Amino acid sequence: MRKPAKEQQAAVGRASASAASALAADSLALSLLLAARVIAAVRGGQSLTQVLSTLSSEHSEARAAAQDVAYGSLRRYACGEFLLGRLLTRALPHPEIEALLLGALYRLQTRPDSAYMVVDQAVAAAAELAGGAFKGLVNGVLRNYQRQSHALHAAMADDDEATQQHPRWWLARLRRAYPDRWPAIVAAGNAQPPMTLRVNQRRITVADYLARLQAAGLSARPLGGQALLLDKPMPVDGLPGFADGLVSIQDAGAQRAAELLASTAGQRVLDACAAPGGKTAHLLEAADLDLLAIDIDASRTRRVEDNLRRLGLTATVKPADCRAPERWWDGQLFDAILADVPCSASGVVRRHPDIKYLRRESDIRGFVRVQAEILDRLWPLLRPGGRLLYATCSVFPEENRAQIDAFVFRQPEARRLAEEELLPQPEHDGFFYALLQKAA
Repeated sequence: MRKPAKEQQAAVGRASASAASALAADSLALSLLLAARVIAAVRGGQSLTQVLSTLSSEHSEARAAAQDVAYGSLRRYACGEFLLGRLLTRALPHPEIEALLLGALYRLQTRPDSAYMVVDQAVAAAAELAGGAFKGLVNGVLRNYQRQSHALHAAMADDDEATQQHPRWWLARLRRAYPDRWPAIVAAGNAQPPMTLRVNQRRITVADYLARLQAAGLSARPLGGQALLLDKPMPVDGLPGFADGLVSIQDAGAQRAAELLASTAGQRVLDACAAPGGKTAHLLEAADLDLLAIDIDASRTRRVEDNLRRLGLTATVKPADCRAPERWWDGQLFDAILADVPCSASGVVRRHPDIKYLRRESDIRGFVRVQAEILDRLWPLLRPGGRLLYATCSVFPEENRAQIDAFVFRQPEARRLAEEELLPQPEHDGFFYALLQKAA
């Protein structure tokens, strides 16, 4: 039986602490072991972000490597599982051993020059699981993979999920919606995401911050607006002025929200699904607004407050369900509303590869229902002549254009001002925006 989420996450945290005493803090073995705990938890139904947050803050080097292995393994959805299906004679009774093998296979594929060390360290990690009962199996499976890798990867060419590294239902939807563009969307979803900055225009110009990056030996290029694309990802504490609020991390596609809504000074604005606060902050960096930011998750509203505090910005932030305005709305109409609605997150899967494991096709219908409810509940809060920006990080048409088509049919006083579909590309993730105006 699957453990409850909190219990399973706590188990990962306890395991990471106990493993540190048995394995060298800077060893690949510890990184593989930590990664195995994370991969197993995700495959068991837990969020990657939540599970990673439970890892011990000690041994940061091993933790960083474990995160790399976990993200990489999960991003290659069905690839490792295909290989294990050929290398194992029967299913393993221990999820963390299977996850350890997935992490080690990923490492062997991406670091073939370190194959001997990967196998050795994976066996050392296996010694810390199930009393070491699977050390020999781990050693044998990984060495068999080395011997058979060419034949195994040739056989994988006939497996759609393994070669495209996406669930079969997901691929079918992409092929229907984008018959010519689906391969590029899939490739982007399997790639490493870019690291893009948003310069805080209240404190520094893009040109001046770019000069600060160059002075620090860092390279980036402008993408338009306040966006700078770093040549190489790096820890945020290494960015000049990050702690002082000069810059934030935000995908260039996500930055389009504030640019499209284009609120002006003095306007009363609602950010209806605000957490973690990137779009909230961008709106406030662009203009002095009377802004209310709400989110249904109280713990996530604290992240909004933390982000605003670092950037020197002010808004009213409160936990609230935007679908129940009678519980939080003061009756004053808004000039502008940002509805960054819950969605499948299919456009940002390279940043959240656990979605490939956690999302089900049946979830799409549920998201569509919630999105429609949010639109219908927020629309009466908008003044005549006001504008509402509908936003998703999805590439599925049901959540995007079809959702807006249905809403405009229900609300004849809604006029489309603009629509943007940003499919995932090397420079940005996938987003959809529809800017609507209420008849005056």
